[in-house]
Amino acid sequence: MKLESLPKSKETKTKKIIGRGPGSGMGKTSTHGQKGQKSRSGVSISAWFMGGQSPLYRRLPKRGFNNKRFATKYAVINLSDIEKFFNDGDEINPTILKERGIIKKQLSGVKVLAQGNITKKVTVKAHRFSSQAVTKIEEAGGKTEVI
Repeated sequence: MKLESLPKSKETKTKKIIGRGPGSGMGKTSTHGQKGQKSRSGVSISAWFMGGQSPLYRRLPKRGFNNKRFATKYAVINLSDIEKFFNDGDEINPTILKERGIIKKQLSGVKVLAQGNITKKVTVKAHRFSSQAVTKIEEAGGKTEVI
C-alpha cells in the first residue's frame, strides 16, 4: 500500500473557494444568490430574527405563575460524606455540618441522600431523608431524626 493510494480523509478536504469571479465555478454571486440582506457583505443575522415579522417571543403571552422563585432548595449530604467525616457514635445536625464545611449553606434545610454506604452508628438529625438513606442508617445501627 502506498501513501498516495490511501483514501482522502475529511480533515484534508480542500476548502470551497468562493468570491473569485465567474471562472471559479461558483458563479458571479459566490453562492449568495441575487439580492437581499443575506447577499450583502457583513451580514450577521441573529438566530431569532424573523425577517421583520413580529418574533415568536413577542407573540407568545407572558402570563402565568412559575414556582421557581419560591421552591424549597435543600443542602444535600450523602451517606458517603457521613462515613468519611464522622466517627462512630457521633451526632450529626445541620450546624455541625456547616461548622465543618461539609455544606456551605443550609438553604431551606438539609436532606440526606443514600449515595454510598455507611458502617458507623451515628445519629443523624436533618430536615429530610430519602427512604433508602433511612434504611441504610438504621441497618448500620444508627438513628434518624427529622427536625
